[in-house]
Amino acid sequence: MAEHAVATQVGRLWVDRAEQPRTVAVACAGHVLLRGDPGAVTPAALAPLAGRYVQAPAQFVPLLGASFDRVVPWERMVYIQREKPEPPRPPHGVTVRRVNAADTRALAALDADSSWIHASWGGPGGLAASGHAWGAFHKDHLLAVACTYFLGSRYEDIAVVTAPGHRRQQLALSCVVALGADVAARGRTASWTCSRYNRASRLLAWTAGFRLEREYVHHATGAASARGITNVAVTARTG
Repeated sequence: MAEHAVATQVGRLWVDRAEQPRTVAVACAGHVLLRGDPGAVTPAALAPLAGRYVQAPAQFVPLLGASFDRVVPWERMVYIQREKPEPPRPPHGVTVRRVNAADTRALAALDADSSWIHASWGGPGGLAASGHAWGAFHKDHLLAVACTYFLGSRYEDIAVVTAPGHRRQQLALSCVVALGADVAARGRTASWTCSRYNRASRLLAWTAGFRLEREYVHHATGAASARGITNVAVTARTG
């Protein structure tokens, strides 16, 4: 994600001080990487990270609990594309192709629940012009889209959405397979990250040739704690 923010200029960087920073946070599309010395910052300093998903080493957890009124651990799974999938068969009349700048309006027309798909590129125009998305189109209507959500030097972490009413037609799979081949052609490896509890996403990843690489936990933060409360309970997500 840090490489993506640098390459695309989408996101924000926070440091505890301008010279020789001890703590660094990189934020993009609602996700945050937090690294360094937790003793170098106060709970008030983390206020800009409210309402985000924060990935940080375990030593930061007490600081997160002191900084926000709610901190929810979220178990995540990382898959790597290792197998060649069977070629999917999209419905008759559907074209799977690379998304281009002319498709900005089609991306913008996605329903509100799907708009997160272009957040890491700064909006529909950024994703459309990136060359890192493949869509399933019926005429000019975008039915599904898969994209590189975070672009790294070795890996491209991908994501996909399907418009309501068009699921279970191999549209998402078709887009993911096309994008995976594109990633490989660029000399990188496609990765896939999802919640442990998102069975549909895990099944799609497996069908597209992805295999489990590792697991980790990030933390969903609530509102900033005005008084820096230090006894906030850390609760686990169970569903």
